[in-house]
Formats: sequence, structure tokens, C-alpha cells
Amino acid sequence: MTVQMTRTDEEAQIRRLVQDWAKAVAAKDLDAIFSHYAPDILAFDAIAQLQFKGTEAYRKHWEACMDLCPGPMIFEVHDLSIAAQGEVAFCHYLSRCGEIGADGEEKVGWMRASAGLRQRSGKWLVVHEHFSAPFDPQSGKALLGLAPEDAARTKAA
Repeated sequence: MTVQMTRTDEEAQIRRLVQDWAKAVAAKDLDAIFSHYAPDILAFDAIAQLQFKGTEAYRKHWEACMDLCPGPMIFEVHDLSIAAQGEVAFCHYLSRCGEIGADGEEKVGWMRASAGLRQRSGKWLVVHEHFSAPFDPQSGKALLGLAPEDAARTKAA
């Protein structure tokens, strides 16, 4: 017997996947993080290089990123939007990420994230992930201090 899932069911599954993945990131649990990625993931991260092909390359990158944040990790997903149909899905969200420094101060920034997912053997896996930050074209510097409220003010102006 084949069970036909509704779009709502698919979106709920993906929402749980993103929530579980975000908890794994906050816990710095690389095995749990990578349980959500397809082996052939193509990732565009905002740090270090243009792209990462496959979980081996992407895991090395994640390990390096974790080394940059030795304190407790902060990783939050905001404004998650999901579209799913059949065996393909897409989501995007804003991410507040960083760490709590040795001095107890939060060192965080906001990033934009999107992910493409495919259902393989009945399990949703991330096949493409993209993190980015807006930047100032005059200075070339990332604008990690922007927050969603800033975007809303700019849009309304």
C-alpha cells in the first residue's frame, strides 16, 4: 500500500528536519548535522571558498567553522518558509548565528539561508545549501549586524 502525503505533511517533515538540524548545529554535533545532508550535497557557504562538493569536503569546512567558535554556539532559525511537492522541496530562512565568548558576550550575526531538499528512500535530505550575508559594495565588508527589523524598515521606506 502506498501512502500519499499531502503538501502539509511534507512541509511539517521538512520543518522538523530544519529544527532538528538547527539543534544539532547549536550543540556542535557534526554527526547529527550531517545526517540531514545527501552525500552529494553542493553547498555555497559564506565563509572560506566558493563551493563545497560532497559531505567530505563540507564536513571539513564545518569542522573549521566550529574551531572558529570555541564558546557555546548560537544558531537560530527565523522566518522559515517551505515549499514542497512530491520528492522536491525548497526552504529559506534568516539565521542568527555565532557564539557566546569567554567574556559572556554574544558574538552573532544574521545570515540568509536557503536549501533544496530531495526525498531519497523516503527520507528528506538537503542536496543544496546556500548561506550568504549582504555586503557593502563600497567597503566590500559583510553586513552581519543587520537584523530582520532593519530589512523591514528599509523595505517600508
